[in-house]
Amino acid sequence: MKTTTSNTRDSESNIVLQIENLYKAFGENKVLNGFSLDLKNGENLVLMGRSGSGKSVLIKCLVGLLKPDKGKVEILGNDISTLSQSDMDELRTSIGFLFQGSALYDSMTVRENLEFPLRRHTRKLSSKEMEALVFEALESVGLKHTVDLMPAELSGGMQRRIALARALILKPKIIIYDEPTTGLDPITSKEIIELMNSVQEKYKTSSLIITHDVDCARVVSNRIILLLDGVNYAEGTFNELSNSNDTKIKAFFK
Repeated sequence: MKTTTSNTRDSESNIVLQIENLYKAFGENKVLNGFSLDLKNGENLVLMGRSGSGKSVLIKCLVGLLKPDKGKVEILGNDISTLSQSDMDELRTSIGFLFQGSALYDSMTVRENLEFPLRRHTRKLSSKEMEALVFEALESVGLKHTVDLMPAELSGGMQRRIALARALILKPKIIIYDEPTTGLDPITSKEIIELMNSVQEKYKTSSLIITHDVDCARVVSNRIILLLDGVNYAEGTFNELSNSNDTKIKAFFK
């Protein structure tokens, strides 16, 4: 019988999201070719890849919108391939998602945007409970005063902050950021990056951050993985990777 050491058990229990040898192809287009990663508890893990490298496909496999051809995705100890639809919906309440471009509902106020996940994914809340959660989330991103505004009345940076508040409102254990600084000016990008770090510190979240923004990766990452040719080509700290002599790795940090 194989004996598991206490160090191995501690290491495994520290992993909140695990991808093992994931494959996904569309006809002859092999997007993921055995990609693997581990996201550790409380970690900001940055995933970098060129356009068309498979980052979006990976996200869809993570949240159950695409079924991989082969491989395993385990989130908070759950192999998602074995979950029923209702169990998968329940698991999604533990995952916050900041969409590229914010993806706020244009016809809803800020308050209604934040109430939307509460109405869908939790027990029935009283109006008082719901309001408390809305204002707590807005306070976390410094925008309590926007509660009754429409998305069109907000700047791009404010919309991104509201989207983050919506991702936080269910107090998720994991947050997935999809290109969090895309389309923002340098000053606003810096504010969003600082906010991501403060969220990690306050909520002790584990975050998977998909980005091509080198400044974002430098500031927020505890560790970086490079997705290249469908595999985990390299991983390490920002300094380790940015100082690599490998020409394929160096291309990411020019």
